Amino acid sequence: MNILDRIETAIRGAGKRSLGGLLETLATQKQRRDAAAFSIALIALSAKMAKADGVVTDDEVEAFRDFFQFGEQDAGKVRMVYQLAQQDVAGFDEYLRRVTKIFADAPAVLEDVLDCLFHIAVADGVAHPRELELLDRAARAFGVKGAAYHRLKAAHLGLGEDDPYLILGIEHAASEDEIKAAYRDLVRDHHPDILIARGVPPDLLKIGEGRMAAINTAYEQILTDLR
Repeated sequence: MNILDRIETAIRGAGKRSLGGLLETLATQKQRRDAAAFSIALIALSAKMAKADGVVTDDEVEAFRDFFQFGEQDAGKVRMVYQLAQQDVAGFDEYLRRVTKIFADAPAVLEDVLDCLFHIAVADGVAHPRELELLDRAARAFGVKGAAYHRLKAAHLGLGEDDPYLILGIEHAASEDEIKAAYRDLVRDHHPDILIARGVPPDLLKIGEGRMAAINTAYEQILTDLR
């Protein structure tokens, strides 16, 4: 059973007619965090973001294909799940509240969800102001701030003029040994085994690649400036 089939099964099993209702059910279950829960949270929130533009685009469906391995025959299921969320009377902020509740004791997972939302938001090659606003709201709701948020923005929008020290979460006065230690910690935290342990579906392991690219770029820039 692929992940989309599992999501359909979860929706039916919860006896709910909306993804918002399913999110609330997941938030009250003791054994609630798994690959399906992560995927439902991601699809529900991205659908609400898509509603800001009014339509579900082919780019957005293809963005999910970057994460979930599914054939053309299953593309309709992605659209169906999107539409369920878009038709729900609960708004984006309510979905954020429910997803935050699901992963309340797993802040790193919320960072993973936000990373995926960034990927989907820029799937059409443009970072729309409305989408960036929603991403900022999601970051605040999830408690993703400081270095973690700078890493996500750098991964998807480019490093730009951002401070590489902010990306690594270190002070400008840090020694070379401290810089290397911080870098090693970040590499460890984004290892695929760690992501799987957090409940990230195997198909979504590539979400760490963009963050690692931003981390590597910042690290190399700092070392270059030191020499």
